[in-house]
Amino acid sequence: MAEQTRVHLVRHGEVYNPEGVLYGRLPGFRLSDKGNQQAQAVAAALAGHEVVAVIASPLQRAQETAAPIAARHGLAVDTDADLIESANFFEGKRLGPGDGAWKDPRFWWQLRNPFTPSWGEPYKQVAARMTTAVFKARARAAGADAVCISHQLPVWTTRLSLTGKRLWHDPRRRECAVGSVTTFVFDDDQLVDVLYSEPAGS
Repeated sequence: MAEQTRVHLVRHGEVYNPEGVLYGRLPGFRLSDKGNQQAQAVAAALAGHEVVAVIASPLQRAQETAAPIAARHGLAVDTDADLIESANFFEGKRLGPGDGAWKDPRFWWQLRNPFTPSWGEPYKQVAARMTTAVFKARARAAGADAVCISHQLPVWTTRLSLTGKRLWHDPRRRECAVGSVTTFVFDDDQLVDVLYSEPAGS
């Protein structure tokens, strides 16, 4: 009989970001009050699972999301750099509708190829490191559950990669809300199902 293992890939909670910048890998971006509530909601949703490992991106918002999940299971939070946010040329800049970064000709070269993408870490590189993190977590939690806390683009890219879809995508169509849980179900080393939930609400 196959041994079933679940790897829950969690997107961190809402971030305190009053300036509305693309924070990427910049340090010092913590969860907002709502983000902390979302982390608690995820912890409650996973409380009934046999979680044997909680592993987070090194960034503060991921570590803070991981803390209540780990506490529910009496575990320490481990860190895996493979779970980090994608590198992005536009870190620290405002990119909302009408903001100047998209319109500035100095930046147009960075926007030349959305299929790679040219403005940041290549999708193939994100997929490679994230699937490595998921497979490490699966091996560690064999027969039980592991929780990995990461970031929107890496989580979505992992899902596309593991389900055989193309990596290029429309960012507006990602099914990966803050505080969401994407669960990969393995029988031994074979992926047999992908589940998605939003315990913190949409």
